[in-house]
Amino acid sequence: MKFATKAIHVGQHADPTTGATVPPIYQTSTYTQEAPGKHKGFEYSRTNNPTRQALEQCLAAIEGAQAAACFASGLAATNTVIQALLSAGDSFVAYGDMYGGTYRLLENVFGRWGLAARYTESTDPGALAELVDATTKVVWLETPTNPMLRLLDIRAVAQAVHEKSAKAGGDVRLVVDNTFATPALQQPLALGADLVVHSASKYLAGHCDVIGGAVVGRTADVLAPVRFAQNAAGGIPGPFDCFLTQRGVKTLALRMQAHSDNATRIARWAAQRAEFDSVIYPGLDTHPDCELCKRQMRRPGGMLTLILNGGLDAASAFMSSTKLFSCAESLGGVESLANHPAIMTHAAVPRQRREQLGIVDGLVRLSVGIEDVDDLIADIEQALASL
Repeated sequence: MKFATKAIHVGQHADPTTGATVPPIYQTSTYTQEAPGKHKGFEYSRTNNPTRQALEQCLAAIEGAQAAACFASGLAATNTVIQALLSAGDSFVAYGDMYGGTYRLLENVFGRWGLAARYTESTDPGALAELVDATTKVVWLETPTNPMLRLLDIRAVAQAVHEKSAKAGGDVRLVVDNTFATPALQQPLALGADLVVHSASKYLAGHCDVIGGAVVGRTADVLAPVRFAQNAAGGIPGPFDCFLTQRGVKTLALRMQAHSDNATRIARWAAQRAEFDSVIYPGLDTHPDCELCKRQMRRPGGMLTLILNGGLDAASAFMSSTKLFSCAESLGGVESLANHPAIMTHAAVPRQRREQLGIVDGLVRLSVGIEDVDDLIADIEQALASL
């Protein structure tokens, strides 16, 4: 099956009891057993639930994986990967431009437990591999990154990191946060990654009405430690959240095409406006990773970063003046959203480090929705006129 067919049909078998085309939501915490240990594959919904299992099967299929595990949020998924794969004294290597919540988790939570996080600001695959030693258990990257929209060559990073790990006598896992691209636009596991992480609240669910996360494993064995921690720690989503997420996934292919087409139009328009110091979008020829985007992604995606002349005052006035772009956290919904990373999503990152990454006060991150693009451009234009 091709991608769009998998997204609709995998995990969506007709209900055997009633024939319902859409399976029911199994809103239950426990399951009646015929005798101790004699059951139909389900014992307790922290361990497994038919609605969550259906979503996990679907996500594994569309990522080209063997197995997936779902969680109550994207950070719960990230937290579980760290818990499952690292111990005190181990090291975690990452490209520095990342979601602020991931940085906060590494530095302010696991840093207290003796886990060392090392970062590079270079997109060169060798720069990540250079930081790998025998203590390294995870190399983590987002691509496109949040919010600077840099791309990293997943295939080259995987080769460099795994070779360096083998020489150092380690056993590193390459983990890719695929939230921005989604499997509709990018397949990290096919390029050599071991695990993929998602904030399912974003494009997968796609309607800003559910919080969820997922970890997808290239093989069931690779995912096994995460599966164990999922049950042991219990950060699982409820059945209704899983149902909403899977309903969203069914339209993922169509939505990502619309998000990307709209963002491309807006980026090209914005690049001609004097109000912006920079327009950052992987689909523009001016982007440093434009050629990599063409090789690694099917489309450039729906995220667009703008840097306004005038700093914080201009950014604040702009975001307060838009009508269709809601000033809000999150991304990936059918609705367009505008975010100020320095104050909102990346506030946990120290100012000096933010500015080193390029996250200045005039930077605004747009999650371009699937509204009519002419209306979105008109909304941005009227907001600029108010500055």
